[in-house]
Amino acid sequence: MKTLAFVHRNDTRFAVGDFSPVLSVFSYHELGTTPSPFLLLDHIGPGRLLPGRPPGGVNSHPHRGFETVTLVYAGELAHKDSTGGGGVIRAGDVQWMTAGSGIMHEERFSADFAREGGAFEMIQLWVNLPARDKMTPPAYQALTRERIPCLTLEDGAGEVRIIAGCFRDLTGPARTRTRMTVLDIHLAAGRSLTLPAEDGDTALLYVRAGTLQLADDENVEDGGLVVLSSHGRDISLSTRTGCRLLALSGEPLGEPLNGHGPFVMNTYDEILAAYDDIRSGRFAITQPA
Repeated sequence: MKTLAFVHRNDTRFAVGDFSPVLSVFSYHELGTTPSPFLLLDHIGPGRLLPGRPPGGVNSHPHRGFETVTLVYAGELAHKDSTGGGGVIRAGDVQWMTAGSGIMHEERFSADFAREGGAFEMIQLWVNLPARDKMTPPAYQALTRERIPCLTLEDGAGEVRIIAGCFRDLTGPARTRTRMTVLDIHLAAGRSLTLPAEDGDTALLYVRAGTLQLADDENVEDGGLVVLSSHGRDISLSTRTGCRLLALSGEPLGEPLNGHGPFVMNTYDEILAAYDDIRSGRFAITQPA
């Protein structure tokens, strides 16, 4: 069984475009390659949008060399990108966008949600691409709520949504470039659960709400990121209160990491090339309308 390595917390909240509050749970700038293949996790909200506001968000911006995974728990997000992909991401939906060689996209509250207002909460996860796939053509996966398997646990213990990878006999719909598991979990108070993870794999638990208890009696409250040892198989956890968490595990890439702003590559020269492509007009030929 994997053991606790450390708990990472960052309680500073800020705004990203018009999205606020945003908690930067972790990033490769702080933790380096420790969370590989995962790069960054932002928790947007919980918050409330007043009705009648313009459909704000983040204006068109570039990405290269990685994937963004957006989970919407409340509210609605409208997405447009330079491949022609996009649409409205509703509560329970997940968007898996591969930036690859380069994409321009924008993310805003949907027009309907901005008009009506209401509660919003989202998570955005960045997933690194291996060197062989960093310049792959960009792609878009719209994983609607109906497509994501949800396993109801025994005796009312909770439920597990399988976004990527496998849990028990269910497989998530996301197509990934490397082996990984992404599980969205609701576990009732005083319950235990064992999650799959391979020996040598990175394993992370983000506590979105509630209090999690690990096998060594370490309590982790909402906003905390549990980083587990790569040694050992599987993850054992329990809850003190009802708990909502995101469980991430995967094979670390074991490659150099060099990132700046919206680009994550392997070398500094590749970062310079991305900026040069922006300046010269070679980056993502068609921008969002």
